[in-house]
Amino acid sequence: MEASVAIQVLPQNTESDEETCRIVDEAIAYIMSKFPDAYVGPFETAIEGDYDLCMEVLTEVNRIVIKAGADKVATYAKIFYAPERGLLTTEQKVGKYHESEA
Repeated sequence: MEASVAIQVLPQNTESDEETCRIVDEAIAYIMSKFPDAYVGPFETAIEGDYDLCMEVLTEVNRIVIKAGADKVATYAKIFYAPERGLLTTEQKVGKYHESEA
């Protein structure tokens, strides 16, 4: 694993909170189709793996949101890239806080 990316998409000018959630759900479904082990949180979804695939997903998620009905989207990303050294995994970072959920 060489990259870890946190993605937050915020559809703009939707008609309701329900519509916003529906659109975000479509974005998450797309992300999970590429990264089945994505970590979905209340503010962002984290993916980890090949850098180029992570960037492809980050790029495409904007198109997914527009296609789902938003006329604009604000996307915030945090990217950690370490091709030589590798990264701490999501499990290593937060797994201990979610052990009782398993």
